[in-house]
Amino acid sequence: MNPSRRHFIKKSALAASAVGVASVIPEKVWSAETAASDKVNTALIGCRNMGFGILKHHLDTGQVNCVALCDVDENVLNERANTVKNDYNQSPELYKDYRRVLERSDIDSVIIGTPDHWHCLIMVDAVQAGKDVYVEKPMANTIGECNIMVKAANRYNRVVQVGQQQRDNKVFKDVMGLIKSGEIGTLRKVNIWANFNYGLGNFPVANSEVPQGVDYDFWLGPAPDRPFNQNRFHGSWRHFWDYGGGLMSDWGVHLLDMGLWAKDLTEGPQTVITYAENLSKKVRQRDSFDTMNVIFPKKDYVINWDMTAGVQQGPFDSPYGVQFVGEKATIVADRHKYHLYPEWDGEKDAPVVDEISYTKGHESHRQHVENFLECIKTREKTSCPPEVGRAAALHAHIPNIAARVGATILEWDDKNNRFTNNDEANKLITPEYRKPWTLPEV
Repeated sequence: MNPSRRHFIKKSALAASAVGVASVIPEKVWSAETAASDKVNTALIGCRNMGFGILKHHLDTGQVNCVALCDVDENVLNERANTVKNDYNQSPELYKDYRRVLERSDIDSVIIGTPDHWHCLIMVDAVQAGKDVYVEKPMANTIGECNIMVKAANRYNRVVQVGQQQRDNKVFKDVMGLIKSGEIGTLRKVNIWANFNYGLGNFPVANSEVPQGVDYDFWLGPAPDRPFNQNRFHGSWRHFWDYGGGLMSDWGVHLLDMGLWAKDLTEGPQTVITYAENLSKKVRQRDSFDTMNVIFPKKDYVINWDMTAGVQQGPFDSPYGVQFVGEKATIVADRHKYHLYPEWDGEKDAPVVDEISYTKGHESHRQHVENFLECIKTREKTSCPPEVGRAAALHAHIPNIAARVGATILEWDDKNNRFTNNDEANKLITPEYRKPWTLPEV
């Protein structure tokens, strides 16, 4: 995107604010008719699943040129390139090494859709190279990497959006408005549940040869050297500590983030009480746990996490959801709907507040992308900046750490980034990168 155009838009927005005109840029001001010179030049790194979905949302806005695709799997790379050509009439250059992408001066932003263990290294390299970044959730695979990413975004003054798209979801934006306006009274509890079959992982398979066209050593990158196993690769990598955090981090960052947003908290949890076991009798190949209950005591409310992998049933006939319990009412929400259940006033023989129901919600990846693109132009903070992504990630990583070291209670010092009651847990804060890769320093 033309830098002078970016400066003009920012200056115009400030001027509008100064004369009393609404300073929020309309959602559709950047239409499909945006001049080619004013479009954001974007590259996607990690092309298989969510990353490519996010790229498509970028392209669907009409504001973006896809100038590069990067993936260690040639099969995925070529397939995605064909889709971009056929669906959007764009012909990005193809790369297998993300560092070559970041060398290009014509790229404004990158989308990081790789497995979690790559997020930190690529993000830091990208902001150092002057790129804005959309990075998938969880922000990183460890607490230490999250801390580095926050520092990097601030030091290099780049726009960073973490892919916790519920921050732009109408359902949850409405819910936060109701909570913060006092509609449900004093918030006392946030009960969260997540029950999904895929959380168990896949049936065990033997190690095998690396598929043709895959640079497996590059895929491993900073992670430990392991023999190739299909269950540790595409999609199901998230069930292994080397690359992900199982169902706890995959859904936890989304749903726990809502519990934090209700009080605008952006720090890690001070105390975490964890129960975690593998209670399913089904044999699967994974590191992560299938059954977890976690309590996060806060200053004036409590967040409860309830997770059961291998089942799909849950409270209120939903496999996942968030329940906000207040003095006047309780709100139950998922990405598509919410319902406010009022408490009953016995003296007045009437509900304390009006009942509210909304059932027309939808996924909000597109809105989250639009927020990112708007912030690239205005240089404002995104709806999910690194500080928010870090807080959500820590609320998922700390229970996983507790389970791995067999600790029921962990006490976390957020200022000094350490556990105060468990030395074994402290060893899992920051990863040791496999040579020749090195942990970024900011």
